[in-house]
Amino acid sequence: MLKVNIGDKLQIQCYKHNGKIHRAWDEAVLLDVKENYMVFGNDKTLVIEAEGNTWRTKEPAIMYFFKDSWYNVIVQFKRDGIYYYCNIATPFILEENTIKYIDYDLDLRIFPSGEYKILDKMEYNYHKKIMNYSDELDNSIHIGLNELIERYDNHDHIFNVENNLDYYQKYKKIKELQKKSKVIK
Repeated sequence: MLKVNIGDKLQIQCYKHNGKIHRAWDEAVLLDVKENYMVFGNDKTLVIEAEGNTWRTKEPAIMYFFKDSWYNVIVQFKRDGIYYYCNIATPFILEENTIKYIDYDLDLRIFPSGEYKILDKMEYNYHKKIMNYSDELDNSIHIGLNELIERYDNHDHIFNVENNLDYYQKYKKIKELQKKSKVIK
């Protein structure tokens, strides 16, 4: 695996099952490396869609990418509270300073109230049919979704507000240090 250090800036590339790029983010700052996952942060980062249109994220985010689990988690710090946007996706790989994964449409959206909703079931079923997802792949995807819901229901640390606020503070400190080092150079 690629050697990375806390504070390194990577890109994110999200693909679809057919190998085509779906979306890319221009920044993910490495905040922490654990045995089974890595934590990144970004804020108002540039997003490039497959069709070429671009936009910027509206709020700071902490992102968890897992080495062996079929999902990733984005913690969004919005004005009205903390939201979690969880993509059902392959475990990530690191390649050429880029986090890469295949997105499988299903998403788990968790609201500040604690309620959650499974999104994009119709899109998943459509892509499953046209891209011929195998039974084994379909099973891995649903295991990932169920595991994610179980982690949320069990108050796993990735859904802990204080933990995520600590990561956000770490992200802000790293960005401030990077800004100061640019001024000194």
